[in-house]
Amino acid sequence: MLKDCGQDILIVSRDGFARLFEGVSVKLGVLSFACLLWIAGPQLEAQQNQQVPNAPGATEPAAPTPQPSTGSAGSMGLPGLLHGVTPGEGAPATSSSSGNGQAPQSGAATPSQTQPSQVPPPVIPAQGQGASSASYTIRTRVNFVLVPVTVKDKSGQLVPGLTWHDFQIYEDGVPQRISFFTEDPFPLSVAFVIDQSLSSDTMRKVNDALSALQGAFAPYDEVAVYTYASHVTQATGFTGAQSDRLAVTLGRIKSPGRYMEVPSNTGPMAEGPSINGHMVDPNVTPTHDGTFIGIIPKEVHTLNDAIFHAATDLAQRSKGRRRLIYVISDGKEQGSKVSYKEVVRYLLTNQIAVYGTLVGDSALPGLGFLDRFHIPMQMTDNILPKYTFATGGALDAEISRNAIERSFAKIAEQVRDQYTLGYNSHISVLDSRFRHIEVRVLRPNVTVLAKQGYYPTATPNN
Repeated sequence: MLKDCGQDILIVSRDGFARLFEGVSVKLGVLSFACLLWIAGPQLEAQQNQQVPNAPGATEPAAPTPQPSTGSAGSMGLPGLLHGVTPGEGAPATSSSSGNGQAPQSGAATPSQTQPSQVPPPVIPAQGQGASSASYTIRTRVNFVLVPVTVKDKSGQLVPGLTWHDFQIYEDGVPQRISFFTEDPFPLSVAFVIDQSLSSDTMRKVNDALSALQGAFAPYDEVAVYTYASHVTQATGFTGAQSDRLAVTLGRIKSPGRYMEVPSNTGPMAEGPSINGHMVDPNVTPTHDGTFIGIIPKEVHTLNDAIFHAATDLAQRSKGRRRLIYVISDGKEQGSKVSYKEVVRYLLTNQIAVYGTLVGDSALPGLGFLDRFHIPMQMTDNILPKYTFATGGALDAEISRNAIERSFAKIAEQVRDQYTLGYNSHISVLDSRFRHIEVRVLRPNVTVLAKQGYYPTATPNN
């Protein structure tokens, strides 16, 4: 009976051990699963919260929390060992330790320490789609800045084949992340401004060269024509660059120019005709009661007004087009109602660049250089270089008719072979102050042509 009772007790004890073993197994399984979640949880959360470095609005990821090191196999610091390791690539290279044998401290990378491979590339449209993609990108943010850039080598030839890796762009000295890049040409909206106050011989060369203007532009470009001397006249609104309307307009605006006459106070040319000793027209006589009263008329060259008039029309053209003013002039400025500073501010606010062909005396090597210096209280002899430099354009000085014709094609080629960079400004658009722009190219012996800065607006620009 006791034996039977002992057997019963033994059987009960085996069942208890079985239930106990089963409960321990379940608890170990749950504990193991909880440990895995505890180990993998921070890494999954970090991956979900990770943002693109240097992107607008991105925050810097926090450093991983160190795991406690114990003797168990589940907490031997493996997450720390695997941190930063990519399968198939191994661990990243680390700097050498200091002389005392201590390893350098690790921490979260700052934006300035981010490796180039970690910075996302800019938006690069497919070949032939640069203009349409740029228009869409520009509409997304009002602080998006578009910067056309021309790169020339030391011989003055355009440098092709550059990528976004070759460029660096700074705004007010702060490096900006390039978020858009293309080398595709944009359709052009061109305001062609012709100076009709040129001397007669220079005007004749310009008139003969105008027939070559249309060949410099593509069919999808549009051109408007303006003329100026003492006032500004719009010859035609924007029309197709290859249209018959533009050809007729260029033939109709030809002007004889200004005759360079030297005032004479004596001789048969000193006064007008007379009848019985009395002047037929007393206004043409240089003397009155024996006193010389001849007046040399003051020259008027309203170049500032002409550029401003053309710029106000260009600012209304559709987005996605490259806006530029092409001036053919000797650069003289006198008598405009609008100042140079006002015109440049409007140009930079509306993304308009000024290009030009310099003719007349200002195109001569020696005299042209001296004409750039303005004497106070005197007429400005050549203001065009200031416009082109401020807006990122270019100026070509030519004298002969054939050279003027070639300059049309040369300038048009330079505009089409530009690189276009885009970035989102780190400064609020509510700050209306001028922002300086500097574009650098990581190539030796090159010249970079880009606008010197811009004024922000509350609406998207391109």
